[in-house]
Amino acid sequence: MERSSAAVGAVRRLRTQQPPQQHQSQQLQKSRRRRPPPKEEEGWDWKKVGGGSSARLLLLPESRAVLVLLLYLLGLRGLVHVSFQQLVQPARDPKEFNAPRARMYLENITAIGPRAVGSPENEIFTVNYLLEQIKAIELKSSHAHKISVDIQRPTGTFSIDFLGGFTSYYDNITNVVVKLEPRSGAEHAVLSNCHFDSVPNTIGASDDAVSCSVMLEILHTLSKSSEPLQHAVIFLFNGAEENLLQASHGFITQHRWAKSVRAFINLEAAGVGGKELVFQTGPENPWLVQAYISAAKHPFGCIVAQEVFQSGVIPAETDFRIYRDFGNVPGIDLAFIENGYIYHTKYDTADRILTDSIQRAGDNILGVLKYLAKSDKLARSHEYQHGNVVFFDVFGVFVLAYPARVGTIMNYVITAVAVLYLGRKTLQPSKKVIYLKELAIAFGFTVLSWFATLVGILIVATFISLIGRSLSWYTHFYVSIFLYGTAALAKLIFVHTLAKTFYYKHANQQFLGEVFFDVPLVFWSITLALLTYLGVSSAFISAIWVAFPLLTKLFTYKELKEKGATMKFISIYLLGMFIPHLYLLYLNWIIFEMFVPIMGRSGSEIPPDIVMAAFIVLVCILLSSYLLKFVYLARSTTMTTITLTTISAITFILVCGGIFFPYSSDFANPRPKRVFLQHLSRRFHSLDGHLEKSDSGIWINGLDYGGMYHVTPHIPELNDSIRTKCEEESPLCGLPWILPVDYLFRKNWYLPAPAVTPKQPVRFQLLSKEQMPWDSTRLTFEVSGPSHMSLYLRSHPGATLSKWSLGHGTPVVNAIDGDYFVYYSHGLKALPWHFWIELKASEESPKGMVTLALGTHYFFGEDQTSPQLHALLDRFPNWTFPSAWVSTYDQYIF
Repeated sequence: MERSSAAVGAVRRLRTQQPPQQHQSQQLQKSRRRRPPPKEEEGWDWKKVGGGSSARLLLLPESRAVLVLLLYLLGLRGLVHVSFQQLVQPARDPKEFNAPRARMYLENITAIGPRAVGSPENEIFTVNYLLEQIKAIELKSSHAHKISVDIQRPTGTFSIDFLGGFTSYYDNITNVVVKLEPRSGAEHAVLSNCHFDSVPNTIGASDDAVSCSVMLEILHTLSKSSEPLQHAVIFLFNGAEENLLQASHGFITQHRWAKSVRAFINLEAAGVGGKELVFQTGPENPWLVQAYISAAKHPFGCIVAQEVFQSGVIPAETDFRIYRDFGNVPGIDLAFIENGYIYHTKYDTADRILTDSIQRAGDNILGVLKYLAKSDKLARSHEYQHGNVVFFDVFGVFVLAYPARVGTIMNYVITAVAVLYLGRKTLQPSKKVIYLKELAIAFGFTVLSWFATLVGILIVATFISLIGRSLSWYTHFYVSIFLYGTAALAKLIFVHTLAKTFYYKHANQQFLGEVFFDVPLVFWSITLALLTYLGVSSAFISAIWVAFPLLTKLFTYKELKEKGATMKFISIYLLGMFIPHLYLLYLNWIIFEMFVPIMGRSGSEIPPDIVMAAFIVLVCILLSSYLLKFVYLARSTTMTTITLTTISAITFILVCGGIFFPYSSDFANPRPKRVFLQHLSRRFHSLDGHLEKSDSGIWINGLDYGGMYHVTPHIPELNDSIRTKCEEESPLCGLPWILPVDYLFRKNWYLPAPAVTPKQPVRFQLLSKEQMPWDSTRLTFEVSGPSHMSLYLRSHPGATLSKWSLGHGTPVVNAIDGDYFVYYSHGLKALPWHFWIELKASEESPKGMVTLALGTHYFFGEDQTSPQLHALLDRFPNWTFPSAWVSTYDQYIF
């Protein structure tokens, strides 16, 4: 018996593995075992040599911890993937939206071909097709409804602070407007907007023919119903959206039905198919969001997308901007966002849009339009402007929404709870200084790990950009994760491992797990309070990352305190963090879906690898914020760090070796390189009107950072020896930019070629020069030319452009390059364009008062191409999408 007792005692001593200086008598140990667990405020010893007996036993085995976390992350990724694949089957009920019929409309519209403004395809053929279908729908409509159709061809002008600021002028463009209303008429209306024009050289199935097809089918469905609507529904098929939102401006400022519009739904695209995302609402009018939540069958939208879009990070605008700013009408902006790689390319065809995607969009928009057309709030929408609303979908299943002011209260309450939790640890005077000191040091180590990771990864991204290997992940997205994601995680783990090995060498590991839980809690609490104070509605994300961890701590504290990092603790901890991790990964995936394709058309000045690397580091920092505590609860992180570093190093070598080609011509999944080519002739005139110099060539712009690097081996003459020289004395460097985006495309090429002579040449004439009573000089001009022209102006030193007949009368200077830019377009049979400008000069200058240039763009017809342009296009590799047209540039000094 004695030997047996001794053996048991020995086993107990081995299990406890207490250091020699902590040996106690057998009875004292038993007495301590019977004691209840210490209360939280008693805490752990911040620095206990050896980490304490129980802590040393209950550290995580590295392999087990890695396996659990890997399965956890894969599970999260799988759920996010499933949530994005939730499309719907076509309806069978004849009273519901019929996607196959909408697809028929889509195929017929896209069969017309590219539909640039001013072309017969846009102004005649598409308009006639729409009118035919609307007439057929009207003939079959219920007697409960009245359908009215109007063809509007507006002329107008406006200024907008997009792309640095410019002015737009349009003449005789086309709108097809349909009003569905009760037989007795309706005073108020909800507007549904799409556009049927397309960018040159593309048929625009997703942008935006599919939306017009959806609207035709919605008109058909509503018109067949025997139940009359309370309000009218106006369907605007606008024919000039790609011309920088001109047709919507013509409708909302000039059409006789515009005054009855109380709300609108705008249907857009930033990709091809998939789910349609609500990315803008309001302004204010939270009842509109509530209408979408109540009526949309498959809601998908988030305030985060709205705030990102309206921040200007994405260089784009939609008709939403026009209705909001010029019509003072609230609305909802939706867009297809999937597969933006082929947006505005020849690959944007009807066959790439799933019928299920059309069904989903139709169900949602039909439901919301019916809801609004029957809503009492529509007639008094001005009475429901109660501030902004926070809204977000929960994995595409349903949408949560609440007033922003309620969100502010909730956020501050959650912050206060976090402050109380952290404050409890400072209540004991004996613990206060130690805790605050250790928390500050741990926070410092965490910030150091973030900074070191960001700098290290950006150095790698910069090197890859300098050697010409950027966008290696454009076709192979996983490359970005293996290259930057694994390196970021390895760096984070490595810095914390160093801290654990050297600074926390003798610390209690359970305490480390505690304090490195509090560090991200402090970070997220500060972020929550700051974003709430600044009025950022996306602060709800920070609220999730404070509330759920606090609840998780409530359920895991006792387990970690008494037993250490057991599998039970890990399971409960990861379960508690499941919602924050899943939702943040879900949002990040939406952002990746939108931003990665944009990197292929963001210009020559923004290194996409640096942007991508920074974003991936940010994602890694946020997702790992509450997981880095496992570095301190694990026995080792050596193999994890080595594995992650090896993956990143191998990927880095492969990327540097050019193994991952950025672009793809795979028909099922193309990732084309975008290139613009303009065969142009330039003429520069002196102050006395004589031709001073001229040249001609093919002007080439690559839309991504890589320029012509990958194209040069196929077309050797496209090399850096023919880089375009900027004409410093000319507005926009003396080049015919279709948009004021010269600041994004500093690197371009100019291949000498014979002059072009369009059959419809531009005619520019100074009609008069008058001295005005208010000491200014008025110059009046007449211009006639193709459907698309650009006017560029630069006032000379000592002279000021004070007035003009465009926009709201006050010239809008581009805030980026300091010149004035006017975008002009017209439909069919437009009259010559007359405009005047007024200049004030302190004294007569021998160099004149203003330089004025006119660029023309032949987007369709026999003037669009030339033999030299056609021959060059044939030499481009099949993984490119070269979009080409003929241009001219004429510069004058007055």
